[in-house]
Amino acid sequence: MTDLTGLLAGNRYPGRGVLCARTLAGDVYGAYFLTGRSAASRERTLLPRGDELVVAPAAATEHDALRHYVAARRTADWLVFGNGEQVSTVADRLDAGASAADSLGDLSYEPDPPILTSRITALLGVRAPHPVVFGAARPSRSSRTSANVMTLATDELAPGDAVLLTTYVSDGVDVATAPPYTEARTGARSAAELLDEVWSSLSADHRIAAAVLDPAEGPAGALLRSA
Repeated sequence: MTDLTGLLAGNRYPGRGVLCARTLAGDVYGAYFLTGRSAASRERTLLPRGDELVVAPAAATEHDALRHYVAARRTADWLVFGNGEQVSTVADRLDAGASAADSLGDLSYEPDPPILTSRITALLGVRAPHPVVFGAARPSRSSRTSANVMTLATDELAPGDAVLLTTYVSDGVDVATAPPYTEARTGARSAAELLDEVWSSLSADHRIAAAVLDPAEGPAGALLRSA
């Protein structure tokens, strides 16, 4: 199985990513990261605001719904994190009593042609054994405009296991929709080491911000790194 460092370093422009991992010490964490190529994409940062982690403008005050959004929110049972406005939608559904699978249904990809960026979302249970459910709304490879919606539930992660979803896969020049998910191994023993592993593996030319979240503490306790 690919190690997490090699997996991230080999994808020169992953876009945004969600990750759930169990460290070698046995603790389960979620991670979210942003990379960008344009000046507008790079003018962003991650900010904790109560039970939410927000992707906000780094300097400008103008709001852009595709670039500025709630990236993580904790409900009574789940830590929800992802790459767009669907995070709030999924969290609201969970608060209203929807199941994990149902909360991730009926979503769509971003309206940003020609790329049509996937909406990727992770649900991490706040209590042991910390169940993990991923959702992705991806564009079809055919001419069909409706989304392909995938839901992935994992069994309990073993120490060192990591599951990653990114929006893109790229050699640094060509950009394509990423595979539905990738499994990897992490050498991290703590949340801080996991953040270091993720951050140091991302291209320094594209990385913007990254966070590692403890499901019990939620966004208020996030460990953050930014360019």
